[in-house]
Amino acid sequence: MSVATLKLIYHTAKVRLGFLITVCAVTGIVVIPGHGLAPWQVFVLGLATLIASSAAGAFNQLYERDLDVRMKRTRARPFVTGRFVADLRWYGGIALALMLALLAAAVSTNWLAALFVFLGAFTYGVVYTVWLKRRTWLNIVVGGLSGSFAVLAGSAAAGATLSPVALILAAVLFLWTPPHFWALAFACRDDYRAAGVPMLPVIVGDATSTLTILAHAVALSALALLPLWYGMGWIYGAGAVVGGSYFVYACVRLAMAPGRSNAWRTFAASIVQLGLLMLTAILDRLFLA
Repeated sequence: MSVATLKLIYHTAKVRLGFLITVCAVTGIVVIPGHGLAPWQVFVLGLATLIASSAAGAFNQLYERDLDVRMKRTRARPFVTGRFVADLRWYGGIALALMLALLAAAVSTNWLAALFVFLGAFTYGVVYTVWLKRRTWLNIVVGGLSGSFAVLAGSAAAGATLSPVALILAAVLFLWTPPHFWALAFACRDDYRAAGVPMLPVIVGDATSTLTILAHAVALSALALLPLWYGMGWIYGAGAVVGGSYFVYACVRLAMAPGRSNAWRTFAASIVQLGLLMLTAILDRLFLA
């Protein structure tokens, strides 16, 4: 297999997004004091989450090739250009990868963690991609649960599914996903309109969509501070404040001056906010626990 083909697989499976989801799963473990998991168990669960997320990402591109051909941003994807042929080998490979990931998660940790890994992949691959994306603007609102399940998989692996910190971070992920994708949809409205996908910025005016994005950013940034009351320390608090402030600032700027460039800045700010939140949560437990 050539390097070029591996690169195409990497982008088709949305591995970069998978790494972010993996960090969320690891965070779900680390925030549980005295979780008792060996490093190899954390690694295997993280790898299982990455593979499951990548399988869902690959299925997304496989299933949506008829939409992707209508969008400038996606019309060069391999399933659109014919570089990859959408046949049973891909469906079988995706299913096999997901099953192996679930088996690895269950054997290395427990069945409940594996269930949450499955629910994350199923929510993105089937609930969002197949059932909702073409039908309702609530598609990504419900789809936001996919990231939440990664955090819950981590906490379940650590034996603390109902941990307040893990549940709060899962709720933050749920609130984070819509404004993240709506910012992207705002920047690419013409594409989504041409493809007939009812993303919020396509079906409502600039004021409504940008204020909705801002409201989500404010809510999740405020909610992200709540773990401080449940034992998280100043490292996490600094990450929550800095990341949340940056994301909210970007959303305010988008609301005040709706436009493609500000939408892309908001999209980037959402990634910075989540990455900083999860990273500082991990560092907080490593150095202050």
